[in-house]
Amino acid sequence: MDFIDSILLGVIQGLTEFLPVSSSGHLEIGKALLGDSSVPEDSLIFTIVLHFATALSTIIVFRKDIFVIISQLIKFEWNEDTQFIVKIIISIFPAGVLGLLFEEELESLFGNNTTFVGWMLLVTALLLILADRAKETNKKVGFWDALVIGVSQAVAVLPGISRSGATISTAVILGNDKSKAARFSFLMVIPLIFGKIIKDLISGELSYASANFASLSAGFIAAFIAGLFACKLMIKIVKNSQLKYFAYYCFVIGLLTLFITL
Repeated sequence: MDFIDSILLGVIQGLTEFLPVSSSGHLEIGKALLGDSSVPEDSLIFTIVLHFATALSTIIVFRKDIFVIISQLIKFEWNEDTQFIVKIIISIFPAGVLGLLFEEELESLFGNNTTFVGWMLLVTALLLILADRAKETNKKVGFWDALVIGVSQAVAVLPGISRSGATISTAVILGNDKSKAARFSFLMVIPLIFGKIIKDLISGELSYASANFASLSAGFIAAFIAGLFACKLMIKIVKNSQLKYFAYYCFVIGLLTLFITL
């Protein structure tokens, strides 16, 4: 993978990780269009680097929230911030179990499977339309909501299903405040990303001998900067109930993908 391709894919990852259009789906489409011929190990290393970049951008954007939550947590009090941590743990459970039990089956869905991506983008479009039409509320994410949102996050491991789109849409459809839903959606993915990165790093399946560190660095920086921009933008978009425009986008891209691949 050359330098320019790394930057382009980094920007795609950074933008689509937060915007509700499926980062995994767009990465698969992007690799297909760019003719990515990376060996599996190199592609996995690149994916890990991009996910680390977007996780870091999330931490930067929500650094004040994270600091408050941690500072309150060490007090060992059953307060709102401690409850929020418990909800995060509940939400990551479904995806964690799915990843551990069906890792090989899930990985088989990636790798030039653009037809499947097209269908899943249409599903994402439907979810966004439903969320955009939801009524405004002030409700906070509850414990049961966290579990249901977690199931949506587990389903969103499928390429073409937007993780942020699925989790935010589910939270909003359940009657939660849109801003609180976006905040919960972005924070709940951080433990999963770092857990997946650690698992891949200690798996022994990675080979760094042929890794192009210049390209990896370029992809990391591109994904990080794009992620900062997209994360802040997505919060405003959810507040202003503009998810329908991304639904239209997913619908068009999904149809184009199916038209080209079928």
